[in-house]
Amino acid sequence: MKLGELLKKVQVIQLIGSQEIDITGVNIDSRKVAAGHLFMAMRGTVTDGHAYISAAIQNGAIAVLCEEIPDEKDRNVTYIQVADSEDATGKVATIFYGDPTSKIELVGVTGTNGKTTIATLLYDLFRKFGYKTGLLSTVCNYIDGEAIPTEHTTPDPITLNALLGRMADEGCKYVFMEASSHAIAQKRISGLRFAGGIFTNLTRDHIDYHKTMENYLKAKKKFFDDMPKNAFCLTNLDEKNGLVMTQNTRAKVATYSLRSLSDFKGRILESHFDGMLLDFNNRELFVQFIGRFNASNLLAVFGTAVLLGKKEEEVLIALSTLHPVAGRFDSMRSPSGYTAIVDYAHTPDALVNVLNAIHEVLEGKGKVITVVGAGGNRDKGKRPIMAKESARLSDRVVITSDNPRFEEPQDIINDMLAGLDAGDRKKTISIADRREAIRTACMLAEPGDVVLVAGKGHENYQEIKGVKHHFDDKEIIKEIFDQM
Repeated sequence: MKLGELLKKVQVIQLIGSQEIDITGVNIDSRKVAAGHLFMAMRGTVTDGHAYISAAIQNGAIAVLCEEIPDEKDRNVTYIQVADSEDATGKVATIFYGDPTSKIELVGVTGTNGKTTIATLLYDLFRKFGYKTGLLSTVCNYIDGEAIPTEHTTPDPITLNALLGRMADEGCKYVFMEASSHAIAQKRISGLRFAGGIFTNLTRDHIDYHKTMENYLKAKKKFFDDMPKNAFCLTNLDEKNGLVMTQNTRAKVATYSLRSLSDFKGRILESHFDGMLLDFNNRELFVQFIGRFNASNLLAVFGTAVLLGKKEEEVLIALSTLHPVAGRFDSMRSPSGYTAIVDYAHTPDALVNVLNAIHEVLEGKGKVITVVGAGGNRDKGKRPIMAKESARLSDRVVITSDNPRFEEPQDIINDMLAGLDAGDRKKTISIADRREAIRTACMLAEPGDVVLVAGKGHENYQEIKGVKHHFDDKEIIKEIFDQM
């Protein structure tokens, strides 16, 4: 593809060289550059791509897109100067991979909690309707039935557009993706055309990156500010920032709520450990999900499917057949009669949601024993809050290691313990070894009780000092059951 064609949506400040050269590949990683490639130097949060321009040229780059043109230039290389290389990278990648979102219906889900569940359930739902469908999520990416492993909630622009290009080429009509605040702020989704966007909620998370809640909110809001006029925005009226998100969008706004009048209104009629009886828009359905937060997620799925043209009755029938996402309120019954639940809850709000859901079903007829930790090298401010909320809503708490990364597990545990008062500490113990923490919680449980193992959910590893060791909460619980 000619360089000039790739730059047609980019505001170029200066171009040194020729636009007529043929580009055979685009990259932001100099190590992946090959002969004939365009290298795009992005200013990352850890490294600056401008430092790798010479390495990219040595590997075969014939063009470089950057914010600052190097003092020493290679006369065989074309240099393109832009004001914002993050924004330009997304637009270039979109064109190189054939503008895939012009051929598919792309719906993005953003918010602190619920993104994975909503995106995955929409993927499952539309496959049930008979469509080829794509999914971009925290757990795994899918091109219809083909699993593509993922490392980030939202991939970098090159990986993202390559995946979307494959989805379009293989006939996917709908694609559902999580749009993380990092991806929005870093413009990884620049150049994509969205048919719709969903807002779930906004609670404390990623403050280590965004620094303030206001910046975090602005990152989420930008997603809707940039939505095109012919798209839809579905927002949660039960969240105080629900209408803030859509106040400047050009898209059609629709609402969902479990408490207020809205376009898509829901109620919980009954709760059990095997599911809930719900009322959506005055129609009853039984679903295999637990908790108010899941009722809200399902309502968002319902609303999105209707906004995409499906009939309400058809959607409700399909919703009743869906199963929970891996690692989200994943429950198992022990041989001795207690219930163990594995959940990805790793923010204070998510933890409260899961614990409240457990209490809604238990109705005071059993104890709640919670195993909880916090990730290393992430927002330290939420650690004491998570410990406090666990103690407030549990009969016993076991504080343990999550993914300590490059921190000492005991330091993280101490940060969590700092959030507890004398009364909380009486029902709390700390065990740094996560396996032993889970085993201890199970030993404390009696028939009718619930053991919640929170924080890792679907993850099958524990990250320690930069190394990922195999560790699966659900596997550990099954081993404990087998030994009973």
